Amino acid sequence: VQLVESGGGSVQPGGSLRLSCVASGFTFSAYAAAWVRQAPGKGLEWVSAINNKGDLSTYTDSVKGRFTMSRDNAKNTVYLQMNNLRPEDTAVYYCTDFGDWGQGTQVTVSS
Repeated sequence: VQLVESGGGSVQPGGSLRLSCVASGFTFSAYAAAWVRQAPGKGLEWVSAINNKGDLSTYTDSVKGRFTMSRDNAKNTVYLQMNNLRPEDTAVYYCTDFGDWGQGTQVTVSS
């Protein structure tokens, strides 16, 4: 089982990034997935989750209206489209199927 995130980087406030997480080694389409982040010096924070079919997603209040989670089960991939990024979104972003975790991808929002 492997989850590999990509798409992180450094952007200015108001910018956008799209994170991807590619799954392998299991039947990805059978599982819900989530994005979780960890800001410097802080604990893990759940960001968003999506059901296995991709037709139901939910978000923490601080990202509602700015982030969109989606998935393409044919590609074994989940995405997190992040718009209007803020400095407080700076964190390492992890994807999880609620059992396995990726290695994380760094997102830095700074002017």
